[in-house]
Amino acid sequence: MAEIAWKLWLQSAFRLLFPKRCAVCDATLQDGEEAFCFRCNMGMPRTFYHLEKDNEVEKMFWGKIPLGHATSYMFYQKGSDFRRILHLLKYEGRKDLGYTMGRLMAADVGRSGFFEGIDVIVPIPLHSARQRERGYNQSECLAKGISEVTGIPVDASSVKRRVHTQSQTKKSAYERWENVEGIFYAVDKARFAGKHVLLVDDVLTTGATITACADALADVDGVRLSVLTLAVARS
Repeated sequence: MAEIAWKLWLQSAFRLLFPKRCAVCDATLQDGEEAFCFRCNMGMPRTFYHLEKDNEVEKMFWGKIPLGHATSYMFYQKGSDFRRILHLLKYEGRKDLGYTMGRLMAADVGRSGFFEGIDVIVPIPLHSARQRERGYNQSECLAKGISEVTGIPVDASSVKRRVHTQSQTKKSAYERWENVEGIFYAVDKARFAGKHVLLVDDVLTTGATITACADALADVDGVRLSVLTLAVARS
């Protein structure tokens, strides 16, 4: 009993000295809150597109890939405090936030049956040089969080990025498509034959990157592709 009490005291002291903070508003998190305070969790700009047939995300891929279904979890909007989630995940080393958001997405979106029939999750790959620089692939972190909840395996090695492209951030829609054309390839296409593959990425803007990744699997016999991103850009 004394050992348990000592551990609890140490945990309380650690939380007091190094409190966990909300990824959006930086408020101190209370017991039971993970990554976000209750107010920010409730105020997250969720799209609820997974409840809408022929939603705006699905329309972005019509005629481009053998689409099952597609959705994005929240809106990414200029000036929104919630952009901080993506910034922390991509540029501040917060891969733990990727796992958390993956679990959150899976729990919320999964209630609609979105994951039924999906065989494998493929995160959009980074080039090896970019991944070494960052230390991780944020899309893979999201995918692993989703896998924890759904039990669907993650395959982060069978699709590769052959070109280290420039950032898409300041490019026009046409330049985004041109920048990613032909940059992905499948190491072993046979493993995806007849499979329903879920492509996972962090932010969806024009759909160019996901479509380019899907092209690497386009000639696989019987493949079906669905798409899930953490965020979709909204002006």
